[in-house]
Amino acid sequence: MARDPSKTEKATPKRRKKTRDKGQVAKGQEVQKVTTLLAGVLAVRYLIGYLYDQIAKIYTWAFTDAFDISITTSTAYMLFTMQTKNLAKIILPIMLILAFIAFLTMRLQVGSLWSFSSMKPKFKQLFNIISGLKKLMLSPDAFIRLGKSVLQAAAVGLAPYIVLRQEFDNLLPLFYSTPHGIAAYILSMGYKMTIYALIPMTLIAIVDLWYQFWKYEQDLKMTKDEVKDERKQAEGDPQIKSKQREKVMEFMVKRMMQDVPKADVVITNPTHIAVALKYNALEAPAPLVLAKGAGPIAEKIKEIARENKIPIQENKPLAQALYKQVEIGEMIPEELYQAVAAILAKLDKFKR
Repeated sequence: MARDPSKTEKATPKRRKKTRDKGQVAKGQEVQKVTTLLAGVLAVRYLIGYLYDQIAKIYTWAFTDAFDISITTSTAYMLFTMQTKNLAKIILPIMLILAFIAFLTMRLQVGSLWSFSSMKPKFKQLFNIISGLKKLMLSPDAFIRLGKSVLQAAAVGLAPYIVLRQEFDNLLPLFYSTPHGIAAYILSMGYKMTIYALIPMTLIAIVDLWYQFWKYEQDLKMTKDEVKDERKQAEGDPQIKSKQREKVMEFMVKRMMQDVPKADVVITNPTHIAVALKYNALEAPAPLVLAKGAGPIAEKIKEIARENKIPIQENKPLAQALYKQVEIGEMIPEELYQAVAAILAKLDKFKR
């Protein structure tokens, strides 16, 4: 299956997290095989004394005390329990080591990850048999898997050949050796063959690990449109945000217009700007800006002022200063006290 050439952008953190949550991570299966096999070989190598003692006990009992036991229901159960315990003593240490190494190898590759998404049955793939066969047999990944299998088989097959060829001259003297010597020699050669096979398998695992991480990054790549869409989702669609801002502005203007009838005076530019002021010494030590606006909003403020018989005073410099410096609901700054006071003093409300 050819890769999409339009996917040129690196995956975003959101895309990586979403993929990881589905259980799709980069990991090398060959690395796990090699580490597990090596751990098993080393476990047998260094536990050989313990394993020998346990197996020797079983055989010694089988050829001595076992002949004196009469087989009944109770003795059969006893024999089964005893031999199960003996086998557990032999197998469990190695199995625990293998399980720990397998877990450690996977943990080092993918980190902390618990996902059950990959375990969910995919019924669509079950019915799409032709597509599944193509993916299994004709995809580049299938040929890569085949190549790995062939190379590993070659490594496993060549290792015994190389070792046996090196040890050919040492095989005939085994005829005069003791059973213990023959067993030790066979174990030694088996260990040597395994190590010889593990060397090329380790190289294959390293190359496979690099390929899996490279393939994972390639599969994660996104098109420019996908990156843009994701950014829009994260930041919000500009059109939606614009509409939201419009609604907020409409609400603020509506709220502001409701306060205009409470104003004592409206100062204008004369046509472009309008600022509604209110002064009540019991509420604030200086006049407050109840509403302000430019263009259509200024016209609306003046219209409401006329309807409510609120004085409108034209003062271009003061209107501009108030519009630029003071926000709605704030008191006017000290430098504008005198100018505003001069206007308020002319009003009938404050002439007293």
